[in-house]
Amino acid sequence: MDKPASNRELTLRGIVLGAILTVIFTAANVYAGLKVGLTFATSIPAAVISMAVLRSFKGATIQENNIVQTIASAAGTLSAIVFVLPGLLMIGWWTGFPYWQTVAAIGIGGILGVMYSVPLRRALVTGSDLPYPEGVAAAEVLKVGAGIGGVEENKRGLRAVVFGSVAGALYPLIAKMKLVSESASVTFKLGGGATTLSGGLSMMLVGVGHLIGLMVGLAMLTGVVISFLIILPQLTASGPPVGTELADYVNTIFRQKVRFIGAGTIGVAAIWTLLRVIGPIVRGIADALKANRLRKAEGGFASLPVGERDLPIGIVGGTILLSVIPIGILLSQFTAGGDTATMLVAIVYILIAGVIIASVTGYMAGLIGASNSPVSGVGILSVLGIALVLVAMHGRGGDAGETKALVAFAIFVTGIIFGVATIANDNLQDLKTGQLVGATPWKQQIALIMGVCFGALVIPPVLDVLNASPGFVGVPGAGKDALAAPQASLIAAIAQGVLDGKLNWNLVGLGALIGVGAIAIDELLKKTGKASLPPLAVGLGMYLPMDVTALVIVGAVLGHVYNKWAKRQKDPEVAERMGVLVATGLIVGDSLFSVAFALAAVASDRDDFLAVTAGHNWQMPLGVAVFAVIVAFSYARMRKATTG
Repeated sequence: MDKPASNRELTLRGIVLGAILTVIFTAANVYAGLKVGLTFATSIPAAVISMAVLRSFKGATIQENNIVQTIASAAGTLSAIVFVLPGLLMIGWWTGFPYWQTVAAIGIGGILGVMYSVPLRRALVTGSDLPYPEGVAAAEVLKVGAGIGGVEENKRGLRAVVFGSVAGALYPLIAKMKLVSESASVTFKLGGGATTLSGGLSMMLVGVGHLIGLMVGLAMLTGVVISFLIILPQLTASGPPVGTELADYVNTIFRQKVRFIGAGTIGVAAIWTLLRVIGPIVRGIADALKANRLRKAEGGFASLPVGERDLPIGIVGGTILLSVIPIGILLSQFTAGGDTATMLVAIVYILIAGVIIASVTGYMAGLIGASNSPVSGVGILSVLGIALVLVAMHGRGGDAGETKALVAFAIFVTGIIFGVATIANDNLQDLKTGQLVGATPWKQQIALIMGVCFGALVIPPVLDVLNASPGFVGVPGAGKDALAAPQASLIAAIAQGVLDGKLNWNLVGLGALIGVGAIAIDELLKKTGKASLPPLAVGLGMYLPMDVTALVIVGAVLGHVYNKWAKRQKDPEVAERMGVLVATGLIVGDSLFSVAFALAAVASDRDDFLAVTAGHNWQMPLGVAVFAVIVAFSYARMRKATTG
């Protein structure tokens, strides 16, 4: 006899489908992360595919589809471990990726990320007004697919998502055909130096910008102005070396210097954010303990509202404490014994830094979305922290072999913490989706643990395949088409710089001062009750390349203009929802195309297999024009969707 549809959530068929999607998306994301230093969120593509597949089975529910996307979403974030671990090959500590050691590092970090985010759900999801753009977008996709709402409104909503998806996939398709450019950029002299203004022509970025809101967008714009119009021209005043293109020189200065300043701003903003959310976190833990007592006193989970049914806090705390054992074994194996004091300090660092980083990345996901959250910036702060701890214990400037061992240890510890960061970044986004579709939190938390395990098993062999061919830049034996792995190179360089005493602390300190200024301005603006300047968003604008931020800012402005129009309509809520659905469609279409293209590129070992022409000067201006037309048409369609 069939289980009632209303109770279907954590099902075998959903788990199997989630596992399959996790394997596929993880392989694609590992490749994308190593190639260009960016990964794509997989929640929405997974939700769309899940609805298409499970629709052919009897009794599929919105909660069941939500479980599938929860499992598969681990691929979009856990695969960001490629921003750290290849650094061990770059410094010559590893020659490949030891399978079980790599699986354990990824898996332990990911499961800790799930555990830390359980009490954070009450603080940052149910108890906050953070926008969670991708979580809201995924929920809207699931609702439309499930037919929730009025019949006519759902038809219009479905058409809005489909239109947005087609528009979202159209531009990257013609860009991969080399008919238009994938980005627009211009490098020019400014204030005695030079700068580069650029924008990735991605409909997904516009959609994310629409969902995050104007204040976050303007804060990111502030960060862009500070980095690209003030700091970068000053740092490039000496001009490029002979034989170096100006654009290459400016981009190098941005990567090697300006991003460190941005990391300092993110660090101060992250600490401030943590201080602000400590109260809600403590209340969240207290509520979790209260719910646990209520569950025991009144007959189990049935005594609690569905939305309050987290994993019991005793299981969460016990798992965190017991993780000390596998972490200790893992670190001991990595160092071939090592000294006990260093390992004990590293374990404590992982557990404490995990709490801080889970809070910060969860907040950032709520602010601008998981795919745009700069977890690599958190990785920089993490490796700085453990490297400083190692310097305090062992000093700096020892022999080359000892320094190399300490650098490797710092990178490996950062890899474990990075698992915490990526999963906390993703988990709260998923839990927001679950809140909006009536999911059971503990079932989602179990699903994410499954996703962590599936992803951890898949990532090492994919890394080994890509290391064999084409290899990674900076690793001996890498081919001419080696993957850049930019974040891994940066994190390895930071660990090396701290431990050999060559890191430029002035850059990080300057960023910290800018962060303090941003916090002060934000507090003053909040007192007016009319505006704000989220300090983390300022840091993001400084740290991230303009290819990522520019169109998010444009989308935030366009979304604000559209929402002002929507408020004047006969039914403002419907008008605003149609805007959300078209913006969601832009994210869906671009994401699905990215998945399909990355898989095809891996299969063909070519990233130009769709190209019908070579590079030409006309591709960039034509691309800007075509992109602008698609965006304008998309917003016209938003308005039309409101009236049918």
